[in-house]
Amino acid sequence: MGKGLLTIFLLLVSNSFMTLAWYGHLKFNTEKLFPKWGLLAFIVISWLIAFFEYCFQVPANRIGFKAFGGPFSLMQLKIIQEVITLVVFMAFSLLFFKTETLKLNHLIACVFLVLAVYFIFKQ
Repeated sequence: MGKGLLTIFLLLVSNSFMTLAWYGHLKFNTEKLFPKWGLLAFIVISWLIAFFEYCFQVPANRIGFKAFGGPFSLMQLKIIQEVITLVVFMAFSLLFFKTETLKLNHLIACVFLVLAVYFIFKQ
C-alpha cells in the first residue's frame, strides 16, 4: 500500500473514532446510564475514544505530508481530512440516527466537496 492510500486509510479510521467520540453519546440518555456522573461521564468517555483518534490521525498526517516523504501538501491533507470527516459523519448519521435523511442540499454540498478536492490538487 502506497503512502497516499495508507494516509487515507488512517484518516478514515481516525475520523470513525472522532465521529463516535463527538456524536455517539447523543444516542444515549446520560441520566439513565450514569445517574451520578451525567454529562461528565460522556465527556470522559469521549476523551478516551478521542485518544484512539489521535493514534491514527497523527501518523496519517506524518506519513502523508510531503516534508516527511509523503505525497500530500499541508493544504491537500486538510482538504482530504475534511472530506473524509463529512463522508464518515454522513454514513454514521444515516446508520445510527434513523431520523436523519439525505436531502438534495446534502448531495449538492458533496458535489462542492468533490470540487474542493479537485481544485486543491489542481496545479
